[in-house]
Amino acid sequence: MKYKVKAFGVTKDILGGKEAVVELEGQTVAALRNQLFQKHPALQGLRSLLIAVNNTYAEDNQVISESDEIALIPPVSGG
Repeated sequence: MKYKVKAFGVTKDILGGKEAVVELEGQTVAALRNQLFQKHPALQGLRSLLIAVNNTYAEDNQVISESDEIALIPPVSGG
């Protein structure tokens, strides 16, 4: 299955753009995260990396489909 992933902040630099297509066999957020870490090891260096599915933070066991809106939410700093 192919999943379209939107990237924000530093994840855009790591993925090489604001969107990426990730192909994987699994259908969970954990499978997606693992595939992203394998393809883009620099993502593992982020202090925290959240994944949102359809505008809601997702747990690793959440099942995803190709029609879901998936976004990488990097650590945020500010003041």
